[in-house]
Amino acid sequence: MLSFTIMAITFGVIFLAELPDKTALAGLMLGTRYKASYVFVGVAAAFAVHVVLAIAAGSVLTLLPHRLLQAIVGVLFLAGAAMLLFKKGEDDEEVKPPADQSFWKVSGAGFMLILVAEFGDLTQIMTANLAARYDNPLSVGIGAVLGLWAVAGLGIIGGRTLMKHVPLRLITKVAACLMLALAGFSLFEAIAG
Repeated sequence: MLSFTIMAITFGVIFLAELPDKTALAGLMLGTRYKASYVFVGVAAAFAVHVVLAIAAGSVLTLLPHRLLQAIVGVLFLAGAAMLLFKKGEDDEEVKPPADQSFWKVSGAGFMLILVAEFGDLTQIMTANLAARYDNPLSVGIGAVLGLWAVAGLGIIGGRTLMKHVPLRLITKVAACLMLALAGFSLFEAIAG
């Protein structure tokens, strides 16, 4: 049975936990470069997959090899930072028009980024724990998906708004530095355990 109370609790917990996470940064960067609706479709689909996995697997997700996941995430952040820092045509200060980027390419990029980066993430584990605690997978699933989508939407819209006031070159450099810091943190966690 659908419980709005459980949905609201789950939404609040997941939203607050995901807000300072790497997803907002990823959404912001993708939102500065590509059509927001294309990005959101890919990101939203990846979050839906994560929530389904969390609900289905329950607390088993906490048994995943954390060090390996952190190493993969760290390498992906390093690759992302390198792509931003060494991108050709840095003088181009405008976002490419939607016609230059196909729906499938942009959505697929957003989907894969979130799918890999968020696997085994705190919010996925929290979703599994909330599903086990409340024994109401539908309410927890809806609340978690809405919370994750809200954070992704804020990141994507924030990227678009930021573009109106800050040059793309500066946004790109700052994002690359943040990705390097996140890579360092992830790799440190992978090594230190």
